[in-house]
Amino acid sequence: MTAADQVVVIWRSLLLPGSETFIRNQADALTRWRPAFLGALKFDSVIARDTDVTAYPNSAGGRRAFLRLRALGRSSRVHHLLAGMRPGLVHAHFGGDGWLISRSAVRLGVPLVITLHGQDVTRQANARGARGFRYRRNLRSAFSRAALVLAVSEHIRQRAIELGADPAKVRVHHIGVPAPTAPAAAAAAAAAAAEKEWDVVFVGRFVEKKGIDDLVEALGQLDGVRALFIGSGPMEATVRGRAAALGLDATFLGAQDPAAVSRSLAAAHVFASPSKTAANGDAEGLPTTILEAQRLGVPVVSTYHGGIPEAVSHGETGLLVAEGDPAGLADCIRRLLADEQLRVRLGSQARRNAEAHFDLATQTRLLEDLYESVMSQRFSS
Repeated sequence: MTAADQVVVIWRSLLLPGSETFIRNQADALTRWRPAFLGALKFDSVIARDTDVTAYPNSAGGRRAFLRLRALGRSSRVHHLLAGMRPGLVHAHFGGDGWLISRSAVRLGVPLVITLHGQDVTRQANARGARGFRYRRNLRSAFSRAALVLAVSEHIRQRAIELGADPAKVRVHHIGVPAPTAPAAAAAAAAAAAEKEWDVVFVGRFVEKKGIDDLVEALGQLDGVRALFIGSGPMEATVRGRAAALGLDATFLGAQDPAAVSRSLAAAHVFASPSKTAANGDAEGLPTTILEAQRLGVPVVSTYHGGIPEAVSHGETGLLVAEGDPAGLADCIRRLLADEQLRVRLGSQARRNAEAHFDLATQTRLLEDLYESVMSQRFSS
């Protein structure tokens, strides 16, 4: 049986939040393996699909079953579903989910690959007390059972090693972003040629690690800036209230589908992604929104945080400031908005960087090489 005949089961316990388009995109880009999605519960979002297989119904009973799975790390229902899908390999996203499926993968003799994204080795691993102890213990079990652990940045790789992963097993693999479709590319070109609708665009969850509060304070130091915020989350009411108090020209669209996000990015002078480490330790791996903006030639203002400097070189493909520095953020935004030549230069260099190092098709071919390396090790051992 060749790899092209084999199924890779993509495991994510909640299938699939709209903020995790990168997982869906990566699976869709596979050419030598056939992806099949398996989860515990269906998550109602724009990227959920009817073909996704879930173990439990979205009912009180189903949620109780999911809680048992999370407590025990095993489920006969999940195990039988996975066995019935006859996978050649299982690929779990996020460390905690890797633990949930690891026992079944081992029992079935199927190699397990786990991708670590950020919060799974920062916020969750930093939890205090018995909860944090259990999570770290379970994470070490998942690492030991996995054939390969992928980290979305070097920062995340080092954190995994600190938490007990074998350095020889942990590889940095950037997921990448897709090339714009022909209609999207045409729309982006038209937006680039036209007068920009927005000065600054933010895309992401309204949570502390995204630095959205710092961005609002920075915009309050600038005059006449048209800002667009795409996303939602627990900080949304606070952010909206502060933007209103500062008198910002700010539009809040809530969550949007990927095509709408691309159109908004293309219509912006600057993309702002001021990530920082949250008080609970939550941190970024490498936000795909930065790569999406770069792919469209939009200059990025971001921070020296997590894996961001692996994609954004200060003064070459964007501008970087320290975490939690609204004044520095305002200075960088002001500088870009005042200097068209700088915007064009940084945007062009960012596009070339994204095409060369963060192209989804190229990165997925490399991923399939890793899959096949895992399979070769399995059959040679």
